[in-house]
Amino acid sequence: MREKITVKTLQERKELGQKITMLTAYDYPTAQLIDRAGIDVILVGDSLGMVVLGYEDTLAVTLDDIIYHSKAVARGVKESLVVSDMPFMSYKIDDISKTVQNAGRIIKETGVGAVKLEGGSEISEEVKAVVQAGIPVMGHLGLTPQSVNQFGGFKVQAREVEARKKLLEDVLVLEKAGVFAVVLECIPADLAKEVTERISIPTIGIGAGNACDGQVLVTQDMLGLFSNFRPKFVRRYAELDTDISLAISKYKNDVKQGEFPKVEESF
Repeated sequence: MREKITVKTLQERKELGQKITMLTAYDYPTAQLIDRAGIDVILVGDSLGMVVLGYEDTLAVTLDDIIYHSKAVARGVKESLVVSDMPFMSYKIDDISKTVQNAGRIIKETGVGAVKLEGGSEISEEVKAVVQAGIPVMGHLGLTPQSVNQFGGFKVQAREVEARKKLLEDVLVLEKAGVFAVVLECIPADLAKEVTERISIPTIGIGAGNACDGQVLVTQDMLGLFSNFRPKFVRRYAELDTDISLAISKYKNDVKQGEFPKVEESF
């Protein structure tokens, strides 16, 4: 049995040059499988809105949705660090105390180890307040899905000089505010490399090249369970949509033809 993964473990990984692994989970059995495989971090992402709940984006996901799914994931995990997304409009609000309260609800009601917030300098005071409350915070820069309407869709970010400069400034502000790691999503690989080299905390890339300290993918994407769209950065390690469809068709045919259940499968 490996040791329980903590925020400190991830920092040690960066300092030792050991890559960090991260996947999403939204339910108990998937969390068990990922944990048993030795993945370092499990993210209960607001991506559940798209790959589990069928929304077009992440904006409809509620705090109660995150708490519900985080409870299930936390029950299935023994060693991985579980991080839960703070969903749209549970922060970036005028009342910082409400942000802390919402983060506290996630931690207290689910048993996860940290929360993740999207954004840069504009959320630095909220990050500080949550960290000061004793709650570890993971940052998220680049393509931040909760800001998809501002970006005009899911597009690569920080290509232009000013945008690159802004991202570098933001990551330094987040580091100072106390985040223990930062996700870099859909930014140029050379920029992700520069960020990784400039900050002391771990970077977790998704569509940001291989120079980051770790990588994250949505589990449904990498297993081939979600086919509504397929980003360039997703590598499919299985085609479970095909396997599951075949299994369901086989079951249907066996039932219709009286092949299931057989005598030995009956009481």
